[in-house]
Amino acid sequence: MRPRADGHNNGPNQRDGYELPTYPFAIPPELAGGDCRRYQLVIVGAGLAGLTFACEMRVRGIPAVVLDEDDTVGVYGASSRGICYAQKSLEVFAPLGICERVCEKGVRWSVGRTLAGDDEIYSFDLAHATTHEASAQPPFINLQQFYVESFLVERIEKLNAAEGDDTRIDLRWKSRVVACTQDDACVTLTVETPAGRYAIEADWVVDCAGLYSVVRDSLGLPVNPAKGIDRWCISDVRFTHTPPAERLTWIEAPFNENRAVWQHLMADDVWRLDYQMDASADLDDVTRPDMVAERLARHFGPDVEYEILWVGPYSYRSQMLENFRHGRVLFAGDSAHVMSPFGARGGNSGIQDAENLAWKLALVLEGRVPPQCALALLDSYSHERVAAARQNILLTDRTNRFLTPHSPVEKQFRDAVIALAKKVAFARAFVNTGRLSIATRYVDSPLSSTPNAGGAFQNVALTLPDGSPGDLVALLLWARLMTIGIVFAPLRKPLAQALAALEARYPVRFVACPSSDHGVSGSAPLATIRDEAGGLARLCRDGTESSADATPHSFALIRPDLHLAATLPLSLAAIEGAIRKALALA
Repeated sequence: MRPRADGHNNGPNQRDGYELPTYPFAIPPELAGGDCRRYQLVIVGAGLAGLTFACEMRVRGIPAVVLDEDDTVGVYGASSRGICYAQKSLEVFAPLGICERVCEKGVRWSVGRTLAGDDEIYSFDLAHATTHEASAQPPFINLQQFYVESFLVERIEKLNAAEGDDTRIDLRWKSRVVACTQDDACVTLTVETPAGRYAIEADWVVDCAGLYSVVRDSLGLPVNPAKGIDRWCISDVRFTHTPPAERLTWIEAPFNENRAVWQHLMADDVWRLDYQMDASADLDDVTRPDMVAERLARHFGPDVEYEILWVGPYSYRSQMLENFRHGRVLFAGDSAHVMSPFGARGGNSGIQDAENLAWKLALVLEGRVPPQCALALLDSYSHERVAAARQNILLTDRTNRFLTPHSPVEKQFRDAVIALAKKVAFARAFVNTGRLSIATRYVDSPLSSTPNAGGAFQNVALTLPDGSPGDLVALLLWARLMTIGIVFAPLRKPLAQALAALEARYPVRFVACPSSDHGVSGSAPLATIRDEAGGLARLCRDGTESSADATPHSFALIRPDLHLAATLPLSLAAIEGAIRKALALA
């Protein structure tokens, strides 16, 4: 064994093996002029959720101030952190303009193998699963989190440079929020910087500061944390002779004292290796260079050559707020919820938070929603994403208990599942190494008009109104990131004209999607798309988990986050009612 770098993480600011960007601190106008200024929107935290949300607002032309206590990306510049980006997250990144970069830099994968000892007991290929196969985006991309965050920063800066100051995102680095107060009129933040402290006011604050949120603590909000008994050692390693490029999971790895191991390839030929430790292990001890070297030698052989880029201990935990809106403060990402990372449900959940909140808060800030309805629309964010967080915590906690049984009965169950899975197919469904992240279906959403609504659309292929090939994300951009109404049935000119009139009253765009045997009757003022492969119609028809529950339809309403709001008969009154409910106007 000849390691080329020790890579042991001795402190939160150490940047072992990674060359990360640093961003300059600029003296804010509050310190330069001495006045406390008021802004529409302040975002706290420039991590994955905060930057995704900031970029969402930027493409919508909504200005904001972003406050972050660091001057780089990642966890204080110390680790690669999250690595698996699910298809839904990639679909979120597409209209933001960074999906291509993420896919080019990252590693695509769809096949996973699960082993117990030397026996493969379960495998899957998401590329052929109905939940993933229709999208323009791949099922998963593996990429170090700091790359994604840096791409978001670069995108925001590029958009800032392209337009005037009235819509820019003001990224303020080395700006640590140390206190937060609010009243009915605004939120006041106290910010500490290298040049001194200042106060800043905001109509709305979105807190994405993470696990240790000063905003949340200042408001005295309980999160009821539950810390897991498991211990892990995470290593980012580059090998001279690389292992096979497969996503491997061991429930019982002989080279890790029959405890779990995850093996993922990331960008730059770097491997993420997660080793489960004994529950009583000392987290500092398991990351010692000699212990890491011994562990790698057992895994890959005594002659393996490698470079360690980063090593860090980890202990999983779960916590969440009961409500993601408190007055004029909204919470997203880890400041709202924390869960074990099994199934890649942590960072991907924060990205979906940002997507869900962005279109709703944008409508409020643009005045497209009456003041008396604004809180109802924002509360729908909490309703939908609290339910998603609860589901993710439930699923990840179940995985945690499968991998680290908390009682003799749980251990006996796991042993029986592993033994059976080696012999019979039905038992493999009980093997739980993490239910992989998929888009959340918003069951019982206050914005849904029909029982089959709430599900997310895959980014299916379409022919766009100008006749060019595209997809659902491209249609969303054509619709200027607004709600989309799609007419599948024959459409007469008077109704088409009435729909066009609705566009002047609501933030919605309508398109006709005729089949080969019908279209718009007469010269109707409605843009037309084509769904040659039938993917869009199928998603509208099968808007529930069971296709047997699907209802016949001739009209579908799709939200800006590409979730189904309603499928309806072609009735003007029904359509307007669904639009009003989807915007919390009803």
